[in-house]
Amino acid sequence: MAKAPARCEWVSLKQALRVFAATESSVQGQGHIRPLHWYIASRLVIEGGFLPDEITPRPPFRSTRTSRGFRLEHDPEAGRGGERTVLGGLKTKVVDVVVTKNGIGPVVAVSVKGTIGAFRNLTNRMEEAVGDCTNLHISYPALVYGFFQVMKANREGPRVKANDVAIRSDGRVSDQISRYHDALVRLAGRDDTRDDVTKYEAVCMILASPDRPTLGDVVETYPVAGSPLLSHSFFERIYAQYEQRFIFAAPSLETTTRRLEWSPDSPVIGDSRAAGYEPRVAAE
Repeated sequence: MAKAPARCEWVSLKQALRVFAATESSVQGQGHIRPLHWYIASRLVIEGGFLPDEITPRPPFRSTRTSRGFRLEHDPEAGRGGERTVLGGLKTKVVDVVVTKNGIGPVVAVSVKGTIGAFRNLTNRMEEAVGDCTNLHISYPALVYGFFQVMKANREGPRVKANDVAIRSDGRVSDQISRYHDALVRLAGRDDTRDDVTKYEAVCMILASPDRPTLGDVVETYPVAGSPLLSHSFFERIYAQYEQRFIFAAPSLETTTRRLEWSPDSPVIGDSRAAGYEPRVAAE
């Protein structure tokens, strides 16, 4: 009997990266990457203002309308696992995190990729990323599509194979990582529905520390300042492109497409798991 998909949980970025960075190269399945799906899905609710029922995997929250607006509560039993199959122009594609609006279809999608070693194979990952993006944008030109790349920041040393090195002993990233970064930059920044379908609206690259004292910490020295692949700007790009396409360009649909603001008395506001981003809170 097939194993049931894990229930989506509310985790912080640090918690998700700790699971990923502790993974050995022989790992099978998605257990090491699934918490990142949960992190992104939960963030799209708390910060993005999307309803939990609109997101796959369904985040563990419950929203209720009150006299003060929408109140958001953490409800672990409400979480659901799974991925959504999206119609592509060439073939269907199973996507890690998807926001779907009733009557409109998929409006936001995020593909999450984790690489823990064998960095010589990053060229193959690049070809796959281009194909996936093109495939979905053919069917859904307005889809806001993000590519979320996480890499295990293996440091050069006697126990690390040469091809698994992400950071050299002098602190510089390996040439393979640097070349991959530069290639991803060329795939980022699609600004209009008529732009190149091979580009993503947002792309980020995160190096996660596997070292015990700093396990799961984001390596802050790379990508360098000014890179379009910095993680803090990834979600800003997602929200900005969504607003432009599904609200400003289609005001008649605003009752369906608008992003909600959560009531200030929502229990999730201020929770430590929301550290590092701004919950979308209504004015008092």
